[in-house]
Amino acid sequence: MHLIIDGYGGDYKKMQDVEFISRLLDVYPDQIGMTKISSPQVSKYIGSKPEDWGVSGFVLIAESHISIHTFPEKYYINIDIFSCKEFDADRAIKELKRDFELAEVRSYILNRGLEYYNNQQPNLVLDSAGTR
Repeated sequence: MHLIIDGYGGDYKKMQDVEFISRLLDVYPDQIGMTKISSPQVSKYIGSKPEDWGVSGFVLIAESHISIHTFPEKYYINIDIFSCKEFDADRAIKELKRDFELAEVRSYILNRGLEYYNNQQPNLVLDSAGTR
């Protein structure tokens, strides 16, 4: 399951706060029933244009990863929660909307890797030579 969140109109200070994002990534996996396997990695990026900057962070989880990318000057954030284990996407959206004080959220769910989690065999496509 891959939850993609595009958030608009968020709190400018939180979007630029490396420590806030690091703390969130540190505790959030446990809140949604995931297993953190690394410390969060968070960096501030400053581009060539004054408005081209933000904070990016991720944390590896046994189930895959969680990433956050902020664009404070545009009051925009994107968040990905990618997991081979199902989780409550509606709850995650509500919590992250609250945490970043987002005015608007657009979200998308891609069902990826769930056949692995459910021990199903995917349909394999063979090439003309009969190999995968």
